[in-house]
Amino acid sequence: MGIDGLIVLDKTGRPIIQSGFRSASTAYPLLHVDAFNHALDNARRPADVDPVLYIPSYNTIQSPSACCHIPCADMRFLCPISGNIDPLFAFAFLQTFTDILHEYFGTLSAATLKENFDVVYQLLEETLDSGGHPLTTSPNALRDIVLPPSLLTKLLSVAGANINTTINSGSGLGSAGGPFSSSIPWRKAGLKYSSNEIYFDMVEKLEAIVNKHGVTLSSSVWGKIQTNTRLTGTPDCLLTFTNPHVLADCAFHPCVRLQRWTRDKCLSFIPPDGQFILADYRFAPNTSTTLNPRFVPPTSSTSSPSAAISNLAKDNIAIPLSIKSIFDLEDLSASFEIILTSRTTRPIENLNIEMDLGQGAGGIKCIASRGSGGLTRGGIGGMDVGISGTSGASWSFDTKKKVLRWGIPNLPPSSSWSLQGSFSTSTSTPRPSHALQVRFEIQSHTYSALKVEQLKISGEQYKPYKGVRGRSVGNIEWRW
Repeated sequence: MGIDGLIVLDKTGRPIIQSGFRSASTAYPLLHVDAFNHALDNARRPADVDPVLYIPSYNTIQSPSACCHIPCADMRFLCPISGNIDPLFAFAFLQTFTDILHEYFGTLSAATLKENFDVVYQLLEETLDSGGHPLTTSPNALRDIVLPPSLLTKLLSVAGANINTTINSGSGLGSAGGPFSSSIPWRKAGLKYSSNEIYFDMVEKLEAIVNKHGVTLSSSVWGKIQTNTRLTGTPDCLLTFTNPHVLADCAFHPCVRLQRWTRDKCLSFIPPDGQFILADYRFAPNTSTTLNPRFVPPTSSTSSPSAAISNLAKDNIAIPLSIKSIFDLEDLSASFEIILTSRTTRPIENLNIEMDLGQGAGGIKCIASRGSGGLTRGGIGGMDVGISGTSGASWSFDTKKKVLRWGIPNLPPSSSWSLQGSFSTSTSTPRPSHALQVRFEIQSHTYSALKVEQLKISGEQYKPYKGVRGRSVGNIEWRW
């Protein structure tokens, strides 16, 4: 048994396009569309809808089924399944198909899919066979079968030319450049570049929960190695690291030779052309790297420095900032002060702090400042820029979601910031959320301190330009 099909809905819940279903009844896909729209109407928020919906059978012959769905831009992708099928199988296909659409169209929207209906339908036919099993999902192989939309392909289609033959002959590849001409599924045959380049971006995301004393309750770091290659021919790459022991729970691109990684902890692969994710991993701290020297352990008035350090030694992932919050809740009003301090030697960028003030909150008044200079004042639903050119901090209040947002585009190392404010409620005691949602980025930095030792390329005579850089993002729930 396989996936029954795929349905793409717009923001109004109407189908844009769907694949051919294995079920003979035309009512089968409509059942899943109606079930999802009904669940969406009954939910308070779109995020409250269960990712897997149970769909009862419409007659005594058919068996019950399930509807797996994911959001994508202003659309919703539905994947009906039936029989003994793992929903994770459907979600994996949905994620793969949306990644393919991103490769073809860049920014996705309902209008983009409608304008390129023929290309999307061809992709559906090539990625999912008549039995409901994924077929061709490699973007490099798909480009040989379904050409990306462009002015040239549209003109050739109008002229009635054989597009694949014209493109291949124009590139000088002849029959060697046709679909599936390469013996390597993820790489095209006969690639040529005037400038050979390969780049590695190591992106790591910190997920953490910190209690009101500044002690980390849980923390984990997940990373990925994003690769972009523009190499001639069929190069064989060997990527080695100085500290591969920090990587755990790795998931690799099919091009990686698993036996070589298991034996030598190095990545041996023939890369695809263009952008791809070489590896996903989890940062596994060990006792040899107890504390990151680039961070200063946070302390608080209610917990001793030794307790904080011992906790960081256990989790081995230091938080690059500290937050101290003071709230005074009264009958119909509340006042607060949030103090933020950077604890890293690198600047923190695009920092955003969100707090749900609860139902009925209004009359927001805030003052955001850095040290003794640069005040930022705003109003309800507004976002004003600070008078000081060195501040840049701003705040806003979403009157519908009752969420207060505090944004700082750039935090210099070891700098302190504060947000003071008050709000009121009309009918009840203020009930704000006792947690701050903190998001940020740090350029040229990784939590795992993973370092590339060298990259060797064999099988070709040229020496490519190589580049490696790191980037860290954070998503922290800071309780008070």
